[in-house]
Amino acid sequence: MRLSSLSIPLFALTLAACGSEVDEAPPQAEAAAASEAPEEIVVEGEERRIVAFGDSLFAGYNLAEHEGYPERLQRALRQAGINATVVDAGVSGDTSSGGLERIGFLLDQQPVKPDLFILELGGNDMLRGIQPAATRSNFEGMLAELQSRDIPVLLMGMRTPPNYGPEYQQQFDALYGDLAREYGAQLVPFWLESIYQSPELFQSDRIHPTAEGIDLLVADTVDDVQAALPDAG
Repeated sequence: MRLSSLSIPLFALTLAACGSEVDEAPPQAEAAAASEAPEEIVVEGEERRIVAFGDSLFAGYNLAEHEGYPERLQRALRQAGINATVVDAGVSGDTSSGGLERIGFLLDQQPVKPDLFILELGGNDMLRGIQPAATRSNFEGMLAELQSRDIPVLLMGMRTPPNYGPEYQQQFDALYGDLAREYGAQLVPFWLESIYQSPELFQSDRIHPTAEGIDLLVADTVDDVQAALPDAG
């Protein structure tokens, strides 16, 4: 269920200077051919509502709508017998500051309180050279907002390429675990772990996963999502 990111694999080190231009809008020549959407899986039982809040990785950059991570996650959860509705709140190019600006409005627009909020941001902060202290502050604001509304959180961690230098790398890589402990969030330490060493699972920009890459990310993280989802009732 799509409402409307950027993340960087560790082998794409030369893209750090590209900033936000790479994910503003997919070039027409590279627009993904729309594949046929699979038949929707209907599951009985209480609806579990999940908000997937992030950047182009959640927005499904250059993919058919049904091929994005939130949409594929919803299908995987329903295949597991969970009546899940996953709201795609990914915005291409979004940074942690952008997330902080829009999170309150987004939550106010939800028809019911989400059962789980998946927070996936930080890649664009890194690409733009935003200092980890600023990123941390923005995450603290988002997590405090979610905590005040008593909404469980699954934090999708990122990892810095080594060319950012040891100090930046240490500060950035540590913030996800630190914040998860401080705010009681569940954590996937590096959510691109299953694909980042496989260039063939990324599009030609070497940043955004292919549909196959998304499927592997879903397969690798669906158990984490289920574990973070509170028991019904």
